[in-house]
Amino acid sequence: MKLFNTQLNTDKFAGTVSLVCALQCLFMPSFFIATSGLVSLSIDNEFVHSIILFIAVPVSLFALLLGLENHKSKLIFLIGMLGLVVLVAAFFFAKTFFGENEEILFTVLGSMMVIYAHYQNHQTCKEIQCKSCHD
Repeated sequence: MKLFNTQLNTDKFAGTVSLVCALQCLFMPSFFIATSGLVSLSIDNEFVHSIILFIAVPVSLFALLLGLENHKSKLIFLIGMLGLVVLVAAFFFAKTFFGENEEILFTVLGSMMVIYAHYQNHQTCKEIQCKSCHD
């Protein structure tokens, strides 16, 4: 079985990446403050955020499309897509139009929506024991 061959694996991976995105957004500033005297090279927070987003969006999109195809739940798909839109908008526009705190708020909100959608896809898979998810 390939890593991205099943609905369950893609939802687990995409949910985990979205969770890492939210945690990175919340805790990276604290990490910088705590280690400012110890670390001579600074890790660019925006660079890390862009890498996580670059991974999260395509994997989540793939998992959400699989979930829509396998379970026909448009609500789960729409929640996940809205979460992805919020994540991308937070990355590109929130700091410019609002501020850093609002960027964090939108990033966490979008991540939680994406995580919820993947969790619901995962739970639906387990409840109905669909064959297309467990090949």
